[in-house]
Amino acid sequence: MQGQGKLLVIGFGPGAMEHITNRALEALQESEVIIGYNTYVDLIRPLLNGQAIVRTGMTEEVSRAQEAVRQAEMGKIVAVISSGDAGVYGMAGLVYEVLMEQGWKPESGVAVEVIPGVSAINSCASLLGAPVMHDACTISLSDHLTPWDTIIRRVEAAASADFVIALYNPRSGRRTRQIVETQEMLLRYRDPKTPVGLVKSAYRDRQDVVMTTLEDMLNHDIGMLTTVIIGNSSTMMYEGLMVTPRGYQRKYTLNTAEQSLRPHERLRTEAEPWSLGAKEARAATSGEAAGADAAREAQAAKPQAEPAMPGVSAGTGLAPQSQPPAGAGASAAQASHPAGGGTAVLAGERPASAPAEAAPRVAVASPQAGAAELAAEALTRLAVGGALAGESARRWLDAAPAAPGMSGDAPQAAVATAVRTAPAPGQKPPLFEVGVSPGVGNKKFTAVQMALLAQCASEDGELEYTPEHQIILRVPTFEPDRLVDELRAANFIVVPIGDVIKVKACDFCDMEKDDAVPMANHLQAVIGGLNAPKETSVALNGCGMACYGAVLEDIGIVYRKGGYDLFLGGKKFGRNAHPAQPVAEGITGDEIGGIVERIVAEYREKGHPNERFHKFFKRVGVIQGFRHVDAPVTVEVNPICGD
Repeated sequence: MQGQGKLLVIGFGPGAMEHITNRALEALQESEVIIGYNTYVDLIRPLLNGQAIVRTGMTEEVSRAQEAVRQAEMGKIVAVISSGDAGVYGMAGLVYEVLMEQGWKPESGVAVEVIPGVSAINSCASLLGAPVMHDACTISLSDHLTPWDTIIRRVEAAASADFVIALYNPRSGRRTRQIVETQEMLLRYRDPKTPVGLVKSAYRDRQDVVMTTLEDMLNHDIGMLTTVIIGNSSTMMYEGLMVTPRGYQRKYTLNTAEQSLRPHERLRTEAEPWSLGAKEARAATSGEAAGADAAREAQAAKPQAEPAMPGVSAGTGLAPQSQPPAGAGASAAQASHPAGGGTAVLAGERPASAPAEAAPRVAVASPQAGAAELAAEALTRLAVGGALAGESARRWLDAAPAAPGMSGDAPQAAVATAVRTAPAPGQKPPLFEVGVSPGVGNKKFTAVQMALLAQCASEDGELEYTPEHQIILRVPTFEPDRLVDELRAANFIVVPIGDVIKVKACDFCDMEKDDAVPMANHLQAVIGGLNAPKETSVALNGCGMACYGAVLEDIGIVYRKGGYDLFLGGKKFGRNAHPAQPVAEGITGDEIGGIVERIVAEYREKGHPNERFHKFFKRVGVIQGFRHVDAPVTVEVNPICGD
């Protein structure tokens, strides 16, 4: 690395000019190149004075960081801009990651300066009042880079610990269920009337501030530009403001000029009964008292020496068995002394002929298990039997040891899983979404299939038709596996929604040109629904007309003259949309399936998170021997009229 360039990673705050720090303004003026997301570049454009601009769209953060490092290594001063603070869900971390990947050293590589800005939690809080006056956390609901299971566990941890919570990226056009599941999780721990503030585009032209409650928040518009701030158990609404008190237990008064506690008195142990020091002091005091009480009780409970009784060995802890009364016969004697002598007979098991006063005196032996073990067994058996509902059962089974009397780990694990999946009383089922279609090439739904979809959706679900001739089913359910089984039994193809491989095909001229149908079905069975860095379309046309548009998709396959033509790296939407590159013609049916599978496998292994296939193809240059060729740049000509 040359080391003479510089990277300025700038957080410019919420967007209003008056909220940009002086150092951020200076850094923008120092820069020779500005790199940022399209919207952010537009926000700071009035502050620029002729610098070169590199702007990209949403989800292209990695390419921005890579370009910034490349330009800085060429000796340029490069500004990488983020809204809010660059170190809070901004570009600072990615810039450092790219540098570390290249072996960057601070003393010899390009200089890096991270310039702080006002983060969304702060700017939005100022518009709401003072909601972040106590312990708070920020959680992004975007699962593009973080697994949803991890995100929802963090939501639960913050909810149960009574944090004020700021939710970033709560919802987008395609991510709709995350905010719903988040609300459901919060309602397990928070009052439905907990104050919630929704702030959209803080300090920008389209700013919108809404005060609502936890139970009512989803009835308002929430999108990618919204920050959701959820209060804790002490947060209140007052005259349109959302305020969280500074402490749970006040050591100050607000209605008198003179405080009941002087500043130095507020830190005394007796003024902070909830503090760690106060708890330790109480524990020490109670421990000494308990020790004295235990000693007295032990002395009082000490057994008195008894004279030895005939037939009993010293120290057995069992009283002698009574002799059966005269005339009771052998059966009575056998009942009093069952096989395995030395076992005491309970009063309820006495022979009918034995008088009550002849009942044996039983001294109960100390159990081998301690009290903790017995309590653990009892709780486990209650949880397994369903007596502990919902969260209590889940929490106990997560930490409980194997219960005595349960053979093996597998039965215990199976029962524990069943209890965990059982809904708690009043718990709402999570939203489940899945894509369904009547076939890869078949576009015709039967009446029975449509009726089944309507039945599955019922009143609480919804059906969304997509341009890919696929219906997205969204329905709250505790039994997603059973639902999928029902759909597949009706001959539906069922695939996950999100960043997966989607296989689609034309209808093969209503199945008149169906030579390539087996290949479409094979690809669906082998790669359909696999996770991918970004949603990826593999499309197949059954003839050279290619009317279904396979040549515009990420991976396009066209069946023509008994062979398959392969196209890679199409971009179907956007101002710079372009068809895929033709990379091979006349591939045989025996080869095309394996080639596509290997291309998909390489993309899944080497693609960056959120990196679209056409960008991956361009970045790596060669995939499975097929080389990327840069398309010629389109020359823009000013139109004679219109725009």
